[in-house]
Amino acid sequence: MSHFLAHLIRMKFIHRWPLMRNVDAENIAEHSHQVAMVAHMLAVIKNKRFDGQLDPNKAATMALYHDASEVITGDLPTPVKYFNPEIAKEYKKIESYAEGKLIAMLPADLQQEFAPLIDSEQLDPVYKAVVKDADTLCAYIKCLDELAAGNQEFSRAKKRLKKQLNKRMSPELQVFIDTFLPSFELTLDEISEEDPD
Repeated sequence: MSHFLAHLIRMKFIHRWPLMRNVDAENIAEHSHQVAMVAHMLAVIKNKRFDGQLDPNKAATMALYHDASEVITGDLPTPVKYFNPEIAKEYKKIESYAEGKLIAMLPADLQQEFAPLIDSEQLDPVYKAVVKDADTLCAYIKCLDELAAGNQEFSRAKKRLKKQLNKRMSPELQVFIDTFLPSFELTLDEISEEDPD
């Protein structure tokens, strides 16, 4: 018997942004799904427009598991996680322990397949960067959603994430921002129009 999937299905119970008032609560299951879609898109853009050689499916799969350890650790708020270098270092140890615990829940013959998706030490650095870009974009989109709903609680997070995106900027990230982000500041009626102005 393996408790691996029973734990992962509980990702829907781990809420993000726990220190902030949310108009629309977000859990790590839905966040991971969104990050997987964005990571897949970033890989496709890199391949199609910038001669990349990425596997979009690998990027999406890594993204699905990128917060898996939080079913054990919970989602520690960013201001706490990075309060100082010592806390950040200790939290990495906790994350590493949780990743190992999850992998150990799998039958022995399956562990080798999932370790490169869950164990931070085994993540492919190229795909890890794509997932990090997608993760940052999805957090930024969350800020846009909350601000559009009148929740100013996310205004500083938006600025912080915009700075992160600027630091991480790549050609594919810029294409994604130019092509897809403007729609997130529109209403359903506006994005549903057949002939937008």
